[in-house]
Amino acid sequence: MAKTIKVALAGAGAFGIKHLDGIKNIDGVEVVSLVGRRFDQTKEVADKYGIKHVSTELADSLKLPEVDAVILCTPTQMHAAQAIDCLKAGKHVQVEIPLADSLKDAQQVVELQKETKLVAMCGHTRRFNPSHQFVHKKIKAGEFHIQQMDVQTYFFRRTNMNALGQPRSWTDHLLWHHAAHTVDLFAYQAGSPIVKANAIQGPFHPTLGIAMDMSIQLKAANGAICTLSLSFNNDGPLGTFFRYIGDTGTYIARYDDLVNGKEEKIDVSKVDVSMNGIELQDREFFAAIREGREPNASVAQVLPCYQVLHDLDEQLAKG
Repeated sequence: MAKTIKVALAGAGAFGIKHLDGIKNIDGVEVVSLVGRRFDQTKEVADKYGIKHVSTELADSLKLPEVDAVILCTPTQMHAAQAIDCLKAGKHVQVEIPLADSLKDAQQVVELQKETKLVAMCGHTRRFNPSHQFVHKKIKAGEFHIQQMDVQTYFFRRTNMNALGQPRSWTDHLLWHHAAHTVDLFAYQAGSPIVKANAIQGPFHPTLGIAMDMSIQLKAANGAICTLSLSFNNDGPLGTFFRYIGDTGTYIARYDDLVNGKEEKIDVSKVDVSMNGIELQDREFFAAIREGREPNASVAQVLPCYQVLHDLDEQLAKG
């Protein structure tokens, strides 16, 4: 019987709980340590999931010899530094999206992964959602080629709250977080690197200090194009909606639901072993550890996304 992979999870908020729920369905994996900013709140979550070790410091978890791997669901600004700490401690690491909020930091994580040869993966969940997997398999089989992707990422977030309606200790970002999903997915699905990118942004929020609306255009080397609209001002419906316009059809993905251009539902329940993209992402992470291989969405594979985000950031800074 294979050795149980023992995991420390940092970040006991909305997304950390999604990972805990997904991991419950994966054999041979046990979360043995939970890290959170508030001890009492973190312990409450740990007790619910039967996790014995609780701390407010990631360093405490990294000192545990039984910990094989770490999943980071912490604020964006901490991702790169914490990923580096994990790799230096000899732990495999999965970092929730985004890998970093600067290209330099993302590059440092990739370089250290190459040195340590540990599994280091980033949570680019769209690669794993069954709806997008369905389209990807069509593309790999030569049955569908993207001409254009039209993507809308819309939230109503005029105050600094998380998905559970709780106050955040950090500020989310349309470019370095939400755009990262689509920038990576477009290149991944097109099977071609992004060679041209443009962006414009709307007014900055007076207290959050970030642009609340943004528009991005992308072009891949093979000619495919992508238009991405993002907003924190949209008062419903919320979420990200992807329209794939191809040479043999049109597909519209709304999280785990997929329809064709005529709004006829496509059954994606048999695409993978689960309909939960986070669970499938975690399954890939643990499988890569067991098999000693590079995972899909490794930090090296997603690095080109952060080069594009960097270029767009510089463009926006110039006005």
